[in-house]
Amino acid sequence: MASRCSTLLCSTSRLASARFAPLASRSRWLATEAVSSSAASPPPLPSDPKIGRIVDDISGLTLLQAADLVTLLKSRLNIQEIAMPAASAAAPVAAPVEEAAVEEKPKEKTIFNLKLESFDAAAKPKIIREVKALIPNLTLIDAKKFVESVPQVLKENMPKEDADKLKAVLEKLGAVVVLE
Repeated sequence: MASRCSTLLCSTSRLASARFAPLASRSRWLATEAVSSSAASPPPLPSDPKIGRIVDDISGLTLLQAADLVTLLKSRLNIQEIAMPAASAAAPVAAPVEEAAVEEKPKEKTIFNLKLESFDAAAKPKIIREVKALIPNLTLIDAKKFVESVPQVLKENMPKEDADKLKAVLEKLGAVVVLE
């Protein structure tokens, strides 16, 4: 019985404190508002009342509405997005013009793609066998279809020496091969 009374007493005191809590927080909020409003300076007034109304309307928008507004303004005013450059260290000092002219040699290509352009009709069976040997997992029928559907890339990303050797072998058989 005593435990019921203490439980009832606790719940009643919680309800009473819950009734007065909003008043306490409201008075705390009013006090904070009075301090912050006296310390803050009033916002500058726009010279044009139309601009003031626009600012008031925009400040009342939700975040999604503001994002839609930005998108619509960009499309209507034809504003393109530009990437902002990241902050970086100071630019290095430019090298003299003479040195730059000497260093601007085009880099020599070292990786090639081997492309079968065409072939001699009499050498077709030899070329089909060579293509079948070059490309793993290719059946004789697939190799024939591959050769008949020229121009096709035989091998990709080959070093220059290997590409030249393979090109010489295929040209001896009667194929026209191009290094790309």
